[in-house]
Amino acid sequence: MKTIRFLTFGCKVNQYETQRIREDFRRLGFIEDEKRKNADLYLINTCTVTHRADADSLRVIRKIGVAHPKAKIIVTGCLTELDAQRIKRAARVDLIVKNKDKDRLVSLFVSHFHGPWSVVRGSDKGISYFSKHTRAFLKIQDGCNNFCSYCKIPLVRGRSCSRPAGQILREARRLAESGYKEIVLTGICLGAYGKDLKPRQTLVDLIKNIEKIGGILRIRLSSIEAGDVSDELIRGIKESAKLCRHLHIPLQSGDDRILKKMNRGYSAKVYLDLIRKIRSQIPRIAITTDCLVGFPGEDEAGFRNTLKIIKQIRPLRTHVFPYSARRGTRAFEMKGRIPDKLAKERAGILKKTADACSMDYKKDFLGQKMDVLIESRDKKDRLYWSGHTDNYLQVLVKSRSNLKNRLVLLQLHKLSGENILGKLSY
Repeated sequence: MKTIRFLTFGCKVNQYETQRIREDFRRLGFIEDEKRKNADLYLINTCTVTHRADADSLRVIRKIGVAHPKAKIIVTGCLTELDAQRIKRAARVDLIVKNKDKDRLVSLFVSHFHGPWSVVRGSDKGISYFSKHTRAFLKIQDGCNNFCSYCKIPLVRGRSCSRPAGQILREARRLAESGYKEIVLTGICLGAYGKDLKPRQTLVDLIKNIEKIGGILRIRLSSIEAGDVSDELIRGIKESAKLCRHLHIPLQSGDDRILKKMNRGYSAKVYLDLIRKIRSQIPRIAITTDCLVGFPGEDEAGFRNTLKIIKQIRPLRTHVFPYSARRGTRAFEMKGRIPDKLAKERAGILKKTADACSMDYKKDFLGQKMDVLIESRDKKDRLYWSGHTDNYLQVLVKSRSNLKNRLVLLQLHKLSGENILGKLSY
């Protein structure tokens, strides 16, 4: 038996794509190197969203090449699209597969190495389980048409492309049959789903069809742009018994001048009004968001505007990123570059503000009873189990019973770091 090890960087879409490739290699007879010894084949799925992502991917590629000189190495993912030569200069790599060829990666592997394998058939370009996850990610869309001025993703993923609904539903049924109770719909620009299909469909249409599948108790959206949060979607979340009360809506900046330079397509007021409208109809909903600080031209007043709107939104979580210049984007040529030190300082200030807002949001739920889908044992204390409510509160509960993949009713009673402690409620 040949062994393989997977190393994945970046977003949920990349994680999903690694899982699909994993299943294709299993069909070829490969077994996964769980103990991290000397695998025969290493597949590295890269990310290029920031300089840090580039550096992390290249570092691991070099490390694998040095540590495992006899192994075959395949590199795929977003870094390969524009930086294949950079990868070749950095390390010993046997095969580079670009994003556009990921669907046929295993066939390319067979052709390149002339191994005693037959071409994979019948994969339906989908998955049937999700390795080491209790919640399964399901990719419904790829690419993006928005072209935010700082973002390299449209350059390496292309324009928006939706998967056919029938293919997605078959995959969701397979996941339900495998015991997955929560499906996380993911894509590069989730709200663009269906706009390129004929006949045209909407994200809400797809969700309604997934809701009909038995065994699936929760449907979660990974991320959605403000302009794609329709009244129909808000109403769907409010009325659905399965669609999670949680929306991740990237903000990026709370300053109108910077938002315009970013090509985000909305003002701070439009974003804030949207959040207020959502919360007026779904009071318990969790909002999570992204903020990018240190964008070219961001002055102190602009940064303070971002702090102000975060305090008004009161997100459950805020992912804070210092700006990273990406060659090929419009922002790369912009004047007014902010020193890295200042950008990091602002990121630290914003993170402290966001953490305080998160704690404030969580306090509203203390004393309440809520359903929690248990995902795993806690990494720090094995007597505790960790899971999430439908509005994405992370909860710990102490139990000697095996609670994994069970939906349990807990009374939330105490904050503990980023978590809430819960007690089993009978």
